[in-house]
Amino acid sequence: MESLWSVEKIRSILPHRYPFLFIDKVIKINTNERKVTCLKDVTANEYYFQGHFPGRPIMPGVIIVEALAQTSIILYAALKPDQAAKKPLYYLGKVEAKFKKAVLPGSQLFLQAEAEKLVATAGIIKAKAIVADEVVAEASISFGVKIEDDNSA
Repeated sequence: MESLWSVEKIRSILPHRYPFLFIDKVIKINTNERKVTCLKDVTANEYYFQGHFPGRPIMPGVIIVEALAQTSIILYAALKPDQAAKKPLYYLGKVEAKFKKAVLPGSQLFLQAEAEKLVATAGIIKAKAIVADEVVAEASISFGVKIEDDNSA
C-alpha cells in the first residue's frame, strides 16, 4: 500500500515529530467527498506500550484521538492547500470520542476523517479508527486554525 504523500510532505503539513507523529501514510484523498484515509502501523516497539500495560499492551485512547486529530489536519491541508501552505497553528477544540475495541501491537490502524464543516479558520470533523475492517473508535473533533501574521514584529 503506497502513500499518496511522501513522508516529507506529511512532515511539512503536520507540526508533530517523533515520538508524537502518528501518521505513517496518506492512503486516500477524496476532495469531492471531503474525506481522507491515513494509516498508522502500530508496532510492538511503540514507547507507550512499555507502561500501557505491562503484560497486556493496549494503544492508549488518547493516542488514538491524537492520530485522528492529525488525520484531520491532513484533511484540512488537502481541502485548503493555500491555507495549509502558510504553516498555521492548529488548536484542538472539543473532542467527543467513543472507544469500541482495544488496539493491540501489530495492528494496522486506518484513520478516516470526513469534513462536516471546514472553513479557513476552523473545522468540525467526523473521524473513525478502523482495524481489520472493524471500527475501534469514533470521534467528533473540532479545531481552530490560526495563521500567523507575517507583518507582526
